[in-house]
Amino acid sequence: MIDTFIYSGAALSVVYCDKVGAVSTSKRALRSQKIPEDEYTTLPNGLKYYDLKVGSGTEAVNGSRVAVHYVAKWKGVTFMTSRQGMGITGGTPYGFDVGASERGAVLKGLDLGVQGMRVGGQRVLIVPPELAYGNKGIQEIPPNATLEFDVELISIKQSPFGSTVKIVEG
Repeated sequence: MIDTFIYSGAALSVVYCDKVGAVSTSKRALRSQKIPEDEYTTLPNGLKYYDLKVGSGTEAVNGSRVAVHYVAKWKGVTFMTSRQGMGITGGTPYGFDVGASERGAVLKGLDLGVQGMRVGGQRVLIVPPELAYGNKGIQEIPPNATLEFDVELISIKQSPFGSTVKIVEG
C-alpha cells in the first residue's frame, strides 16, 4: 500500500508492507544487516559463505574466467575494493580464472568462494587466515586475520587456462 502526502509543496510517498518478515534487498540494507552465524554454509576448509542473492546466469566452475566486484574487509573496515572509481558502475570489476589460486594469482578464499556462484549473484565470504594471508599478513592486515568479502559475480567467460576467451554471458 502506498500513501502520498504533500509536504511544503513536495510529494512524499510512504510505503507500507503488510507482510511480516518482509526483507529489503537494497544494497544499503544488505550491507548493514548482520547475518546470523548459523545461516552461513561452512565448507570443510573453513570458508564460510552466505548467498545474499542467488544469480540466474551461468555457474562459475574451475577454469571459468570471472569478473567480480568485491569489497574486502578486516574487522568491518574496508581495506580493498574493486568498486573505487568514477562513473555509474563504480569501479572496474576484478577478473581472474577460477582455480588460479593454486598458481598464486588470486587469494585462495576469494577463488574458492566464487565457485558455485551464478552470474548476478551476491555472496558474503568469511575467509579464515589459511585461505587469506596466513601467518604472514600483508600491509595493514596482521598475521592470522580472518577476512570478510562481499562479492558480486558480474560475468563469466569460458576460458580453460591458456585458451582463447569466448563470451558466454555478460
